[in-house]
Amino acid sequence: MSTHRVVHRSLAQIFAAPTIVALVSTAGLISALVGDGWWDAISWTALGIPPLLYLVFLWRRKPR
Repeated sequence: MSTHRVVHRSLAQIFAAPTIVALVSTAGLISALVGDGWWDAISWTALGIPPLLYLVFLWRRKPR
C-alpha cells in the first residue's frame, strides 16, 4: 500500500504557469509581427520557451 499525499490547489495555483506560458507566447507572436531586428530576437526567445519547458519536464519525468 502506498502513502500518497493529496495536495489541494486553488484555481489560481493550477492555472498560473499555463497562463504565464500563454502570455509569453502571445508576446512572442506579436513581436514577430511588429518588426525586425530586436523584435525578431524577442520573438525567437519568447516562442522558444514552451518547447524548452516541454523538454525540461520530459527529461525530469520519472518512469513508471
